Amino acid sequence: MILAKKHLNGNQLKLIAIIAMTIDHLTWVIFPGMQAVWYVFALHIIGRLTAPIMWFFIAEGCFYTRNIWKYAGRLFIFALISHFAYNFAFGIPFLPFSTGSFFNQTGVMWSLAWAVVLIAIFKSEKIPQWAKYLAIPIICVITFPSDWSCIAVMCPFFLYQHRGNFKAQAIDIVLWTLMYAVVYFFCLDKLYGALQMFTFLTIPILAQYNGERGKKIPGTKWLFYIYYPAHLFVVGIIRLALHGNVPIIF
Repeated sequence: MILAKKHLNGNQLKLIAIIAMTIDHLTWVIFPGMQAVWYVFALHIIGRLTAPIMWFFIAEGCFYTRNIWKYAGRLFIFALISHFAYNFAFGIPFLPFSTGSFFNQTGVMWSLAWAVVLIAIFKSEKIPQWAKYLAIPIICVITFPSDWSCIAVMCPFFLYQHRGNFKAQAIDIVLWTLMYAVVYFFCLDKLYGALQMFTFLTIPILAQYNGERGKKIPGTKWLFYIYYPAHLFVVGIIRLALHGNVPIIF
């Protein structure tokens, strides 16, 4: 039996993620709110490719890193920087919960950093089993207010646990995204909840991952860290120019 060749390496998949993310964020700032216009919705659909790719490579990063706690530390540093960039981009006060909302109070980097912590906790042989399971609800509460909420913790965690079994990983993406979509659909915004279902389009793209990092280019490692807050800062400038200092995301 001849297996089909897989064509995408890690760098290429990450590039797809940041292009889709940029399109999505620019769409939010140019067309504020969740607009029921087909071309706006289509642009947001492209943006749904980003999150599962980010989750997948958090799991991969935890497998390949030499020091998982240093990996988490790097993410926390960029989560702090990205908090100000994310809130500036979308007109959200820097002080969390000052508007009374519990959603979208900070960027997804906060949840991703905690995802690495949770994976590190479960990897440790020194931490008792009861403490490991206790860490799950605690970390979910801590990350609940961020973009993608605690879904961006639990999905990478399960992707790591199921590494090497892409069918199980695909199910992880479907189930955790579905949970997020259902909550938004019934509790917050039906159109935005329906939009999240298009994250499933990422699965056939991730299925093309060949397990390779890609050509090593100086600075590439830091590019994927730096780009997230950098592009958000630009989005914030565009927001001010187009709309003034008003929030553009719920």
